[in-house]
Amino acid sequence: MTSAQPRLADHLVERVKALIEEQQLEAGMRLPAERQLAAQMGVSRSSIREAIQKLISEGVLISRRGGGTFVRYEVQAWSEQRIVQPLKTLVENDPGYRYDILEARHAIEASTAWYAAMRATDADKEKLIACFDATLKFKESDDPDLAAQADVRFHLAIAEASHNIVLLQTMRGFFDLLQSSVMHSRQRMYTVPAIFAGLTEQHNELLQAILAGDPERARRAAKTHLGFVHTTIKTLHEDEARQARITRLPGEETDVKREENL
Repeated sequence: MTSAQPRLADHLVERVKALIEEQQLEAGMRLPAERQLAAQMGVSRSSIREAIQKLISEGVLISRRGGGTFVRYEVQAWSEQRIVQPLKTLVENDPGYRYDILEARHAIEASTAWYAAMRATDADKEKLIACFDATLKFKESDDPDLAAQADVRFHLAIAEASHNIVLLQTMRGFFDLLQSSVMHSRQRMYTVPAIFAGLTEQHNELLQAILAGDPERARRAAKTHLGFVHTTIKTLHEDEARQARITRLPGEETDVKREENL
């Protein structure tokens, strides 16, 4: 028991740092109350208090008597420095690397789903259900960008429920990359009824597996879903490239010029 407690505190230290980054808390801004943090992370207030004390000793936070705990300096975004920036350069130089990112997601999200099924707290499960419900609200929406954002929030909620800070930060980094490299195709997935129905069914299976606490079922559901996403995005990209080639045909340009002269 004595060896497990420090490990929990260290784990919570990283989760609080991730929370500061996620909520974009800058120097001088107040951290949520201990009670709120404990409920959100599914741990005791004493564990949260120990993690906060560690962060105070590291100089990340500062406590003011009777006034709460505040951010002392901005936590550097690990995902941006270690994952996003180097890969952004690769994707910009060769868009084909976006499929490497999708393949990596396939492997990593199978793990986040597995651990989420084992570790999700009641608070995590409530958030997952809320995020899933949010994806359903865009069924008839004419704003595929919002639908895609709801999709991202659902997958990140699964990563949060895994309670593995490395997996969570890696997922955030991947979605930062996907935001620029495949966002258009992800948005298009929500404009095709058959694709949307497939995504919804897959999301629901993934959710139910986690709620049931079935790691193997959750991992299978994640693999099935990511395989579908990968194939769909690749098909959409190929269709877009084909249409772009058609518009560059000499005959098409001649027809356009002829119409402009009429």
